Amino acid sequence: MKKTIVCFGPGPMFKGGIANYNTSLAKAFDKMKDTDVHIVSWTQQYPAIIPRDFIDRKSKTDQLAGTGIKVHYITNYNNPMSWQATVKLIEKLRPQKVIFQWAIAIQGLPLGYIARKLKKDKEIEVIFDLHFVIQKEGSALDNFYTKKGIRHADAYVVHAYKTADELKQLFPEKRFEVLERGQKYSGNGIRVMKLYHPVYDMFQPDPAFDVKKAKQQMGLKKHVFLFFGFIRKYKGLHNVIKAFAKLAEERDDVSLLIVGESFWNTLDNKKLSTKIKSAVFGLAKKVFLKKQDDERDYNPLALIDELGLKESTYVMNDFVPNEMVHQYFQVSDNIMLFYLTATPSGIESIAYNFNMPMLATRVGHFTETVKDGYNGYLAESENIKSMAEVMRKAIEHPIPRENVAETSKDMSWDNYAREILRQA
Repeated sequence: MKKTIVCFGPGPMFKGGIANYNTSLAKAFDKMKDTDVHIVSWTQQYPAIIPRDFIDRKSKTDQLAGTGIKVHYITNYNNPMSWQATVKLIEKLRPQKVIFQWAIAIQGLPLGYIARKLKKDKEIEVIFDLHFVIQKEGSALDNFYTKKGIRHADAYVVHAYKTADELKQLFPEKRFEVLERGQKYSGNGIRVMKLYHPVYDMFQPDPAFDVKKAKQQMGLKKHVFLFFGFIRKYKGLHNVIKAFAKLAEERDDVSLLIVGESFWNTLDNKKLSTKIKSAVFGLAKKVFLKKQDDERDYNPLALIDELGLKESTYVMNDFVPNEMVHQYFQVSDNIMLFYLTATPSGIESIAYNFNMPMLATRVGHFTETVKDGYNGYLAESENIKSMAEVMRKAIEHPIPRENVAETSKDMSWDNYAREILRQA
């Protein structure tokens, strides 16, 4: 019997890890026999006041070429009528499973509404794939939005025990049964599948890529440390740069490669519309965000000049098209994950695809996935000396890449998708 599966989340026209994740999951289901797969996507994921462009306007490759996946761009955060239209569309598709990507608390109102309506249909299983429960940045409204958003689920997927524990804290009145891959569900509580963040198969090393030439063109030295992805405060780029500065004082054969778009710097700041959005958004943050500074003022790249690192640093401060991702990983030796807080990271997953050792802080799930001395090294959080020591260790005692490959050998999208279907 044919299974209809809906993957709800940003479609391939959007930037970022969650769009890549949702698309990759849909492709994994599509490869299975007797499946009819749909991506039901946002048209706008966030309140209209957020001053940022979320559309991928650079990648050229059609990620869905050769698949039977249908994409429906329908859900507008700012238009509740589109939420109801989304419910009607999904009900019309008659899916057995709807898998929601949950990655930010502010989406709690529309997702909670859609999930609650779908839950009334006993033929539809509602699953939330949780990339976090307690949000990295923290706000006065986080718990409210998260409870609202994810409470109407038949089952959950988590990528770390930390997330499962947070789920239990958020809903102390509910009973949960946490299952490792392969374990049988006993029915003793709401099902929580503890899986992993799959390794992206959309990013592959190019065997024809001239690594030596690329390193010369970028002015990179022998040992290259890579920071990749959106520049956000929780990712700790400021600490990466400070730790690298210590290392660069000792050695002249090291380079820091920084590749990624500054998250809050994607619109033309001279435009009146951007100025209005920034002003309104700034006011909203002051009212609601109690635990963090306004991240739009976060500018770790200024440290490069301040610490005299221009000669040993290469910066690509822009969004990287999917087709170009491989070249930055292929010229690098280690990926930098000196996060302040962490839930499973898409950057970590990309690095696995290149068998790249991880240099991470002892925060969040990294203590579960990075085996110190085996597939990477762990540094103490907010300890620059410890971070510099880890970078030094990565040069003096390099991690064998076959260790990284061994760690991630079973972390395929195929295994991940099959486990979700098996746990029916």
